[in-house]
Amino acid sequence: MNYLLAAVSAVLLILAFPRFDIVWLVPVALAPLLIAAAREPRPWRRFLVGYACGVIYWFGVCYWIQFTLAVFGGIGAAAGWAVFLMFCLAKALHMGVFSLLAGVTMRTWWALPGVAALWVAIEVTHGPLGFAWLALGNAGVDMGIPMRLAPYTGVYGLSFVFAMMSAALALAVLRRSRWQLAWLLPLPLLILLPRLPDFQPGKQTAVLAQPHIADTVEWTPQSLEKMERRLIYLSMSAVVNAKGPAPELLVWPEVPAPLYADDPGFLQVAAGLARTSRAYLLAGVVAHRSDGAIFNSALLVAPSGEVAGRYDKVHLVPFGEFVPWPFGFANKISTEIGDYKPGDKVVVLRAGEHGLGAFICYESVFPNFVRQFAANGAEVLINISNDSWFGKTAARLQHLKIVRMRAAENRRWILRSTNDGITATIDPAGRLLGTLPNYVEAASQTGYSYIKETTFYTRHGDWFAMACAIAGIGMLVCAVWRS
Repeated sequence: MNYLLAAVSAVLLILAFPRFDIVWLVPVALAPLLIAAAREPRPWRRFLVGYACGVIYWFGVCYWIQFTLAVFGGIGAAAGWAVFLMFCLAKALHMGVFSLLAGVTMRTWWALPGVAALWVAIEVTHGPLGFAWLALGNAGVDMGIPMRLAPYTGVYGLSFVFAMMSAALALAVLRRSRWQLAWLLPLPLLILLPRLPDFQPGKQTAVLAQPHIADTVEWTPQSLEKMERRLIYLSMSAVVNAKGPAPELLVWPEVPAPLYADDPGFLQVAAGLARTSRAYLLAGVVAHRSDGAIFNSALLVAPSGEVAGRYDKVHLVPFGEFVPWPFGFANKISTEIGDYKPGDKVVVLRAGEHGLGAFICYESVFPNFVRQFAANGAEVLINISNDSWFGKTAARLQHLKIVRMRAAENRRWILRSTNDGITATIDPAGRLLGTLPNYVEAASQTGYSYIKETTFYTRHGDWFAMACAIAGIGMLVCAVWRS
């Protein structure tokens, strides 16, 4: 029965996220697992119950990893499944540890905050321990009242609330004393937090290009020149047809093409476009260092045609930009020879008097990292990505939901330009204002504004997650001591 309950939790979590997106399930999704953990007195069995839940959850949510490895990693379907299953078995350890510890805390009168704090403390470890994706709180990006927490606690505040609600349901099913549910009484006070900002049209104009470049193109000087001409045509068509103010910013996405930051030909093309449009051009490029190291980068070219700055991606994608040990037999997705190297710092690019924060693809899953752009002076955030590696899977929608949370946490517009979708504009409340159709060559003219004010979360980062870790460990120690 306990393993069945664990499986139910895994299924509920899968259904709460894209592609199903049944978001009302998220406040109750952990309840079956918590019931199982509370029922199981043997520690090793509690761990296995959570571990089983974790395997099913990661398999159901991140199934697209197998496709990416098999098709673009070049290892074939069977090896793709093998590596993906190893991934699921590794990531499930987090859920196993949560179940092991939560079972102890569920026996106490402080079970609700204790379990929620443990969930957040473990959730925040996914990034440092290899791979982060959907935090529980991301499911609430369209929930008006819980989202009031985002500018203060980041996504982890929403994760805490949802985990606490699941714990309350579990205690009710277990027929615990009603006064143990009193921890829920402060939740209605969330309505006293400031509302998310109302929609305001952007004061500036940008052009977001979506070139729809196939990942299987064999690049030659001729095909590369043709692709660059198409990008220029897309951008200039949007500039010429712009209604209202002329665009101040053109954004090209991360693409599966050899656009090199030190290639004189590419720099000439980029400079010509910037001068002709009288706008800043931000483009995804590959950069090289004198020692041969390669970087996935964002290059900013000024209207004068001069290079205004470059940001090198800090958080690289396992298997996408480097192959982690011990998977040396697998190919990384990138066609560059050798692994990428991570950049070593956050760089806010300067567009005249304004700061731009350009985070690249997978970096969107790190809330404490993205907020550093805004903390260091970025007045608008830009996410460039090549989500074509996801194929036609739910990963595209999952990724977009993650990016939307970053906008709300920092109260910043986010301009998102991707190779073949989902190219979008996101306002400072995390609202999705418009997208381009997927899998087509297109460009959109969109509004945005520069914002200087910073949120509490932008200034202080993951203070709430740290507090949860300290409180969760403290309450766990007290629970063990009492027993």
